[in-house]
Amino acid sequence: MASGTLDDRGVVTACPSCGQKNRQAYDRLGAASRCGHCKRDLPSPGAPIEIQRSADFDRLVAASSLPVAVDYWAPWCGPCRMVAPELEKVAARQAGRLVIVKVNTDALSDLGERFAIRSIPTLAVFAGGREIARTAGARPADEIEAFITKAVSDARPM
Repeated sequence: MASGTLDDRGVVTACPSCGQKNRQAYDRLGAASRCGHCKRDLPSPGAPIEIQRSADFDRLVAASSLPVAVDYWAPWCGPCRMVAPELEKVAARQAGRLVIVKVNTDALSDLGERFAIRSIPTLAVFAGGREIARTAGARPADEIEAFITKAVSDARPM
C-alpha cells in the first residue's frame, strides 16, 4: 500500500521496489507513473494520507485529478479510531480512483472551523475543488465506499 506525504506540487511516496522518493503531481494522481530511479511502475496512494499543513490540504483539494475523501477526526475520539481501519480498506481498494486524507481537527483546527465541522468523525468528499458531500459518524468500509461513489456520480455533469 503506497501512502505518502504532501508537498507544494503533489504526493511524495517511496518506490516499493527501490525506496526512492517520487512525487506524483496532484493533477496526475490517477495516471500511471514510474519511479525516477528504477523505472518501475508506482502504485497510486493506497492508504490514507495524514494532512500536516492547511496549505497542503488546500493545494490537494484544488488541484487533484481524483476525488478527495477527507476524514475529519481527533486522537481522543473513540468512533474516529474505529473508522480508521475501515478507511484504510477503502483507500487500498480505491487506489487510483480516489485519495483519502485525514485531518486531525485538534492539530488543524483552522480547517475544522473553515468547514464547520461540528462532530467527528466527519467524512467529506471534494471534487473539482469543492465539497460535494458530507456525512458524520462511523461506518463500515462498504458503506463508506457507497457514500463516496454516490457523491461522485451525483456531482458529475450530465
